[in-house]
Amino acid sequence: MITSTQRLRDPQQRDERAARILDAAAGLLARHGYRRVTMDDVASEAGIGKGTVYLHWKTREQLFGAVFAREVLHAVDDLRKALQRDPQTCLLHNFARVYYLAIVDRPLLRGLLLGDPHLLGKLTGSPDPARDDRHAALTHSHLALLAEHSLVRDDLSVDEIGYAYQATFEGFLHAEGSPPTGNPEQHAELLARTVRHAFENEATPELPIKQLAAAMVALLSDLIDADRAAFGLPEV
Repeated sequence: MITSTQRLRDPQQRDERAARILDAAAGLLARHGYRRVTMDDVASEAGIGKGTVYLHWKTREQLFGAVFAREVLHAVDDLRKALQRDPQTCLLHNFARVYYLAIVDRPLLRGLLLGDPHLLGKLTGSPDPARDDRHAALTHSHLALLAEHSLVRDDLSVDEIGYAYQATFEGFLHAEGSPPTGNPEQHAELLARTVRHAFENEATPELPIKQLAAAMVALLSDLIDADRAAFGLPEV
């Protein structure tokens, strides 16, 4: 006879169960906010025992940290898929547009980045500083690749562009609000135009674009794998 412990060790079944737990926790968070959701609530919503939830995540904070980490990875995966469909997405203004919409379309992620007090309660700060370092390194690598091929302005350093770009992106996101006001598609287009005029060179040579897109897909894939391992997440 196959025991529940043996089933939990099966990678596919473990991923399926983890996804069900995360789906349940995400739904409860969206409806009630962090302060009003318990591990018992999550187990009941997922239709499993509370002990099984603890086999995946040892604390409530770890579980909800994983919920938000998965939201980030879904947005990152949107970027990866966009790059695979259209290599021009590697250009900074297109990258900004896609990522902006990926965030705005996800209420939990939008609330996390905007510091929504109802959603987060006392769940503030990064669940994993090493995760922040990985994401910062990816942004730097992206800008360095663009700079290497003269696709961003050369009168600023990569670090200076990174700081100003991040401030611009976050400013648009905060102006969007939660829930979004106005038309997010129009705002994403305005963000793209702002980024293009502020940070890019006009020339967009055809030769490196596919190579740059492939390099970015590889970087994003590595990031997704690292975050999945750090937070015990199933496949995105």
